[in-house]
Amino acid sequence: MSRASTFLKVPKDRIGALIGPNGRVKENLEKQLAVELSIESETGDVTITLSSGAQDPSLLFRAKEVVTAIGRGFSPDRSFRLIRDEDAALEVIDLREIFGRSHSELQRVKGRIIGQGGKTRRIIEELTEADVSVQGHTVSLIANVDQMDVAKEAIQMLLQGSQHSKVYRFLQRKRSEIKKKKLEFELWEKRAPEEDSILK
Repeated sequence: MSRASTFLKVPKDRIGALIGPNGRVKENLEKQLAVELSIESETGDVTITLSSGAQDPSLLFRAKEVVTAIGRGFSPDRSFRLIRDEDAALEVIDLREIFGRSHSELQRVKGRIIGQGGKTRRIIEELTEADVSVQGHTVSLIANVDQMDVAKEAIQMLLQGSQHSKVYRFLQRKRSEIKKKKLEFELWEKRAPEEDSILK
């Protein structure tokens, strides 16, 4: 019986990060997600195949996400957040679809997202708890649903030419809203068992 597999291409300059020192990253990924990776260093072609004993076919999709994340510039540790946190997802925005292939235009837009000395990217990460990578012609995010929505909106604002200060204010406001929501949920979770015991 043939095993399920999937194929993708990784930029050649990211193959080293995918394999890792002494093959440790590749090995770790294969072990944690019950897959086998076949990597063509010359072409950047990567084939991911489910191990024969793997019970869960969705592991193949998760492995593809992790490999894509490493290919899009995330460190292996940040990419492995997709394994550690089941609510985390990867989103890749292709800037060429919005701005075409002009090298100078892509550099300008990437500069807006990264900010001076990496300041803007750092602020987006700190205020949303999303991981952000700007690599080649893409901007990629690893985050859970709430974080993803806010980080994506902030990046869209920057792409549309909003002032950085306006984007920072938006992020501050959203962070407060998310914190409040989280607090309310924690209080509700705490109260629910108490109310159950009263009802009994």
